[in-house]
Amino acid sequence: MTAPPWRGCSPASTPGAGEVPLQSVEALVDPVTDAAVRREWQLLAEAGLPSQASHQGDTNVPHVTLSAAVAVPAPVDDELGPALARALGDSPVTARLGPLVVLGGARLVLARLLVPSAGLLHLHAAVADAMAGATEVTAQVAVGRWVPHLTLARGLGAGQVERAVALLREAAHADGAHDGRDARDARDAREGAVVEVRRWDPGARRVWPVWAADGIPTMGS
Repeated sequence: MTAPPWRGCSPASTPGAGEVPLQSVEALVDPVTDAAVRREWQLLAEAGLPSQASHQGDTNVPHVTLSAAVAVPAPVDDELGPALARALGDSPVTARLGPLVVLGGARLVLARLLVPSAGLLHLHAAVADAMAGATEVTAQVAVGRWVPHLTLARGLGAGQVERAVALLREAAHADGAHDGRDARDARDAREGAVVEVRRWDPGARRVWPVWAADGIPTMGS
């Protein structure tokens, strides 16, 4: 029997009826990492399982939530970009895809962990400092509690999680066999980077960049 995916606490969830949609700060990944995640979205969708591929909006891209809050005052928004520029300069933030993770309680979320490099933790800490003045920042994104991940699917039942994990593991083994590596080696080769940090305002349905890196390495480079 294969080991189950890592199980963690629930991320900031998609709001339900009557709930206030959360403002967020999100990290976007390099094109090769993005493509790897989108491939897993597509595999899930083709199998008839819940998948982020079903969300067709232009803003639906693989991302890591760095912070989420009920409201972000204008002074906090205005300072976010300069604060990240001071903390990070324009240096790339390395990122590597990790194992599958199951988050949540009754509504399960399947995601791919992002291995927390020193640079990624530094980026998260800088965002946390900059967002200290936001209203009701969620506890899940606090320094020391944050689980960096890219969501693959939301709202799965336990049986669907089992099917999804088996499907994605089979695909990973096939990829590794094709390249002459095992699944873990194939995954570990997926070195990439955070290429941009953006703000998402769900009320206005608007996104905008607040920081970007130059000289970005892509996976396999």
